[in-house]
Amino acid sequence: MLVKTFGSAVYGVEAITITVEVNVLAGDLKYFIVGLPDNAVKESLQRIESAIKDNYLTWPRTKLVVNLAPADIKKSGSAFDLPIAIGVLGATGQIEEPERLADYVMMGELSLDGTIQPIKGALPIAIQARKEGFKGLIVPIQNVREAGLVNNLEVYGVSHMKDVVQFFKDRTSLKPVEVNTREEFFESQYEFELDFNDVKGQENIKRAMEIAAAGGHNAILIGPPGAGKTMLAKRLPTILPPLSLLEALETTKIHSVAGKLPENSSLVSKRPFRSPHHTISDVALVGGGGVPQPGEISLAHNGVLFLDELPEFKRTVLEVMRQPMEERKVTISRAKVALDFPANFMLIASMNPCPCGFYNHPEKECTCPPGAVQKYLNKISGPLLDRIDLHVEVTPVAFSELSNHNSKGELSSAIRTRVIKAREVQSERYKNNPGMYANAQMSSKQLREICVINQAGELLLKKAMERLNLSARAYDRILKVSRTIADLAGSADIKAEHLAEAIQYRSLDREGWAG
Repeated sequence: MLVKTFGSAVYGVEAITITVEVNVLAGDLKYFIVGLPDNAVKESLQRIESAIKDNYLTWPRTKLVVNLAPADIKKSGSAFDLPIAIGVLGATGQIEEPERLADYVMMGELSLDGTIQPIKGALPIAIQARKEGFKGLIVPIQNVREAGLVNNLEVYGVSHMKDVVQFFKDRTSLKPVEVNTREEFFESQYEFELDFNDVKGQENIKRAMEIAAAGGHNAILIGPPGAGKTMLAKRLPTILPPLSLLEALETTKIHSVAGKLPENSSLVSKRPFRSPHHTISDVALVGGGGVPQPGEISLAHNGVLFLDELPEFKRTVLEVMRQPMEERKVTISRAKVALDFPANFMLIASMNPCPCGFYNHPEKECTCPPGAVQKYLNKISGPLLDRIDLHVEVTPVAFSELSNHNSKGELSSAIRTRVIKAREVQSERYKNNPGMYANAQMSSKQLREICVINQAGELLLKKAMERLNLSARAYDRILKVSRTIADLAGSADIKAEHLAEAIQYRSLDREGWAG
């Protein structure tokens, strides 16, 4: 008897529905699974046989053929166990009216006793199931809230194979999950463990972080050990604008595919903050692998990628980021398929000014030999540095400020209010440019149209370029940052004071900065 069930395969951040055809035929005891399965899928028959027998159901003692269609797409992973097992039970008459199975997509890995293990990519699977008009989706109980975000689709969470069998017998043993997406999402958006209020002093650095958040600018923090670079960077998400529902859905899909969502979680409600170690490989950073998975830059989509001790990263790792930073996506190409992973992130990096860490320190003396500072900075290529708008020098906090328990810094919520207001101005400015949301994304053509400066501003910028020996690449970056500073100030025009503040954030472009 031939029975069809339906599963789903995840490619990139999208899902493709897979038809699981199970046929029990007369003949010798032989099992076949076809349709380009990988080893994990091929081994599923042993898990399924054990699960069926352990629950006092009958395993066919004749020829069994399982086909996964379309047959030219590689099937990987163990999540096809459940649709294959239910197909076997339907084909052997142990589930009545097996044609009803065609109304549902089901996915789950089976343990030998029939317990169902969690899967990756439940959210894109649910989105595709609704798109193709299926009545419902059956997933492991650990993934039910994630898949339940999709409306107009009945989503059932199961913990054991016998729950699925019973459901197809009476249709009442399981209840679809109900997730109040909007309520849960908006309730948890502003809950942060960290706050800029915790940081003593460093007002100029906080100002630079506010500008970076308001314009979506990449930034690099340069300073001695213990000056507070990491502490400041970790608090950046607390002042970024909250995620929109669409952004949250995009972010959740990526984390779902990568298997990074906690059990029983639904939407990602806060902007991601990813901080990979400097020993990371280029594949782990941008994504890839035998079965392409999103890398750290995609997991930081709509959030922050923090690279601590930037010069310690391998040069090849840093160079592979250049194209994704411009295009805001990364394409993983294979012989038969090319997958796009979103990678719209803010890059925040930190570094010591030299190997010993005390170059330009106000009190401690640098012990590096001549030329060591420049050699250390040369680990970061010019093209990568060209994509970083703000170069911020972080100085140590004085003891008097650290020990002053009465002084309290500004709350993140107050800073975030100003950032949101500036972003609203930019949203209106770029409303006719799909995909643009911040000043950092301006093209050269838009820069000339939007960042118009008066005669006094031109004179100031000219003097700065000459006296500080700023490089040519600093020119555009200064204009972009000054436009953001003007937005924060509520000014329609870029004034001389906005340019002056932007100029000071180009430390590494100054000729002779490294001695």
